[in-house]
Amino acid sequence: MERNNLITVTSPLMPNLDDFNEMLKDIWERKWITNNGHYHKELEEALCEYLKVPYISLFTNGTLPLITALQALRITGEVITTPYSFVATTHALWWNGIKPVFVDIDPITGNLDPDKIEAAITPRTTAIMPVHVYGTPCDTKRIQEIADKYGLKVIYDAAHAFGVEVNGKSILNEGDMSILSFHATKVYNTIEGGAMIMHDEKTKKRIDYLKNFGFAGETEVVAPGINSKMDEIRAAYGLLNLKQVDEAIEHRHQVAIKYREALKDVKGIRFLNDIPGVKHNYAYFPIFINEEEYGMTRDELYFKLKEKNIFGRRYFYPLISTFTTYKGLDSARQENLPNAYKMADSVICLPMYHLLTDDDIIRILSCIIN
Repeated sequence: MERNNLITVTSPLMPNLDDFNEMLKDIWERKWITNNGHYHKELEEALCEYLKVPYISLFTNGTLPLITALQALRITGEVITTPYSFVATTHALWWNGIKPVFVDIDPITGNLDPDKIEAAITPRTTAIMPVHVYGTPCDTKRIQEIADKYGLKVIYDAAHAFGVEVNGKSILNEGDMSILSFHATKVYNTIEGGAMIMHDEKTKKRIDYLKNFGFAGETEVVAPGINSKMDEIRAAYGLLNLKQVDEAIEHRHQVAIKYREALKDVKGIRFLNDIPGVKHNYAYFPIFINEEEYGMTRDELYFKLKEKNIFGRRYFYPLISTFTTYKGLDSARQENLPNAYKMADSVICLPMYHLLTDDDIIRILSCIIN
């Protein structure tokens, strides 16, 4: 397979190498490469401003802040969540000894369906963990109303939702906490990395203790924490990427426009449109295949693209609820999750990134449009 002919599902946003080398020289001179260094502090401040959030804590990946949020809020028992996500969402619960309770999704957005949440609440339920799937905002108002009614915490897995706003306000401020991923596949990345958004300084301080073994000083440990700090090198990388992420998002936007225009009249293909009042980040471009109308199954199209060196992704397939760890749960039964199964069996995320050319887009579309 010739790599120069390969179109991948994504490609990482990377800073200018000369600029990065200059920052590396500075890091080498400072000789402070981790533990809340100069660039770590600078990136937290810059991200608070960019994302319009009051407090942020950087992590070494996006999974550890999920695990830590559950610890910080002392979540136990059962947590209502979605089967239509990346496995880290549910694994974070499992690692904390919490039972995930799967609820079906909205058939259009793929987000947790608020209409299904209340029926899943039991005396053991302590929280709701929704996901802003593909960066599309959840119905945060409805979810919060339910949480308030039953005294539940809300932790948003916002791994896809970097920079997403509703009516000028960041969706990262919803719920008790929101978790971001800065993995290389995301719109904004620090190679590996992640963050937690919280509402007050006291919680920020507690999270910073928990991600550093629980140390509150040289000799004082206030909680059984873990080590999940971001280092100076990735923080510097992230600062440089922050300067170019808006341009990258706008290029993604233009790719989405071209996809939608070309596919709008193709029978058997559905895609997500922009929502009025929402500032999207165009993290993904999922299409959903209706086999009867399109004349081809999702998998047939997926492998057809692959044969042409075009790598989409069946994201999210299979459902988390089908994996060995979770499939024995009552809430994981297929009859409880019809919308999630339908979406998982029909989705392909098309290539979407800032380096896609018009020729790339033409190649991709020519394989889809019969």
